[in-house]
Amino acid sequence: MEAGQVIVEGNKLAIGYAGKQGRTVHRDLNFRLCCGEFTCLLGANGSGKSTLLRTLAAAQPPLSGSLTLFGKPVNAYDPKERSRLIGLVLTDKTQTGGLSVYDLVSLGRQPHTGFFGRLSTHDKEAVSRSLEAVGMLHKADSYMAQLSDGERQKVMIAKALVQECPLILLDEPTAFLDVVSRIEIMTLLHRIAATGQKAVLMSTHDVEQALVLADRLWLMTGRYGLECGCTEDLILANRMDSLFEFQPDIRFDLMHGGFSPEVKGKKVIVLETADEVLRHWTQNALNRHDYFCLMPGQQTEFHGLPVLKVISPDQILLEANGTEICCSSFENLFHVLSCRS
Repeated sequence: MEAGQVIVEGNKLAIGYAGKQGRTVHRDLNFRLCCGEFTCLLGANGSGKSTLLRTLAAAQPPLSGSLTLFGKPVNAYDPKERSRLIGLVLTDKTQTGGLSVYDLVSLGRQPHTGFFGRLSTHDKEAVSRSLEAVGMLHKADSYMAQLSDGERQKVMIAKALVQECPLILLDEPTAFLDVVSRIEIMTLLHRIAATGQKAVLMSTHDVEQALVLADRLWLMTGRYGLECGCTEDLILANRMDSLFEFQPDIRFDLMHGGFSPEVKGKKVIVLETADEVLRHWTQNALNRHDYFCLMPGQQTEFHGLPVLKVISPDQILLEANGTEICCSSFENLFHVLSCRS
């Protein structure tokens, strides 16, 4: 397959639950998943991310609209055909402790061998390649119960890889992992998409890593439905704030790529520093202590405001009420500020 080839396409798609007690979660969804791209699906809990993933995996039917896989309706494939085209990794912790890593990944070859099929030489090579791709070949003989959460998730990704599918869907695969493991998993998925020429779509709440590693973002909200685009296009179009549409006090920091509460400082201070890193972390600390920061040139209409000059982390000068106090640390600074309050 060539990079950029469309693997999945949805047009005016409605997703949700059919029947008398059913409901429509979203309608008029339009999107594409292309070969060689790592896409992150972002949205609040209950926004419909898992419903969309289940629909893409043909675990539940769309309510209306078009959903195609290689130009053919997804529901036109039989289950065995789909299992050769779609790999699925879920958040749920499955009971696999009694299996070895190699045996579990080998189960991913069932679409090619059948349930009781024996592994051919090609199958065994595919298992080894998949384990090597996720950095777990050295653990092939270990039992799943002996692995860390991060290692188990890598093995589940290897199981999806060994299916040799062009499309891999993952429902919050980093949900229970520590920071290091989350970074490892998302870096791995980006590499799999780029080097393995696959379309990889994962839902996640790890916004910061998604902004760094995802080629494309899908933003799912109740008000706007699904917004899709290149990561940087959506960021610079100020679309990230839509993720917190019902929490107006949370704002996206366009400069640093993270979310934080809106600053409503009751106290005002002028911040002077030539270093961008010092400015960011000083402002972060001051905001946390209920200070609103002004930069030089912004305070023309104010007089008598305290001025904070940050030269280095251990050389912080506070000018207030005609006096200058030199602080050797931020802890020292906030002790001084608290005494002035």
